[in-house]
Parts: sequence; C-alpha cells; structure tokens
Amino acid sequence: MTLILTPNIPDPDGFYQELTDAQRHLDEAAANDMNARLVLILANHIGDRKTLTEALALAAP
Repeated sequence: MTLILTPNIPDPDGFYQELTDAQRHLDEAAANDMNARLVLILANHIGDRKTLTEALALAAP
C-alpha cells in the first residue's frame, strides 16, 4: 500500500474543527496524550507495517 498524500478526507475543514474542538478544553500535555492515542488507534486500523513505516519516515523531521 502506498500512502495517499493528496487531500482524501471529505470536509477536511470540518474534521480539523472537530479535532480542535475535542482538544479545546485540554492542557498541552493532555492534548499531546490525545494525539498519541489517536495515532495509535489509526495505526492499529491501518495495520500494515510497511505503510506505517512509510508514514513514520514521511512524518519525521
């Protein structure tokens, strides 16, 4: 599987709003924890190690 790097989320602005709303009441540490949990949930959903490794390489600074 090759990662899709072009916009692929229906209503991306709505999703971004939902994400920021979910973190609005959180302090920075809690928001970081939520982001980490979200990454792990989505990584589990993807499940393919090759795809996850590719995503890690693309996300690294």
